[in-house]
Amino acid sequence: MKNVSHLNCSDIKFVFTDIDDTITHHGKLPKESYEALWNLHERGFIVVPITGRPAGWCEMIARFWPVYAVIGENGAFYFKYDGKMKRVFQQTQAQIKLNRKKLDSLQKEILKKVKGSAISSDQFCRIFDLAIDFCEDVKPLSQDKIQKIVELFENRGAVAKVSSIHVNGWFGKFDKLSMCHKFMKKEFNLDIKKDNSNCIFVGDSPNDEPMFEFFKNSIAVKNIENFLRQLKHKPQFITDYESAKGFSQVSSLLCKK
Repeated sequence: MKNVSHLNCSDIKFVFTDIDDTITHHGKLPKESYEALWNLHERGFIVVPITGRPAGWCEMIARFWPVYAVIGENGAFYFKYDGKMKRVFQQTQAQIKLNRKKLDSLQKEILKKVKGSAISSDQFCRIFDLAIDFCEDVKPLSQDKIQKIVELFENRGAVAKVSSIHVNGWFGKFDKLSMCHKFMKKEFNLDIKKDNSNCIFVGDSPNDEPMFEFFKNSIAVKNIENFLRQLKHKPQFITDYESAKGFSQVSSLLCKK
């Protein structure tokens, strides 16, 4: 990995970024991160947060943050607000209803078999997935217990991804990267493979690995160092600082171009 100061910013137009522990710090969105988002917005960058957080949060983010759109629940949808809310889903309402029944059953099994785990506090405003809290509002679980949660999801045929705070599980063939493709095609009629050099992605954890692999200009904030042994595909660049300060460093570099 190279230091982010070596990033060639000249062609960058699209800024995709994770939220938790990438632009937040200890669960808060600090002043410096919000200023960084505004600076990017005012300089004309297309900023799109990509998160495992729920639809309810994304409704607020799309309306109130200085972003073009937000991709939520690990690629299940994107919301865009420009005076009217636009919602693009990866599944039909019938599919969502069927999958929710299966997730409700999984929820009971996981809580019974993995002691100390809990449903995320934001589960009530999720549409597509089930989020199991392993350190946000509960005493941190061991890696063995986190892996057990993943296995319980996968044994039922669900996709499971580990973030810095939750294990998110869902049914269906979608993820953050596939929604990036769909977003770029629907909103700008661009092929993200061909226009890869015009994008950056900023992340912090193992569930960002497909993004680190795909984007030529993939960046991790410094706290990725906690997970490097788990990554087969590492980001191209790393910041000098963790979390919010790291994201602010990226914003400053882009705004100087």
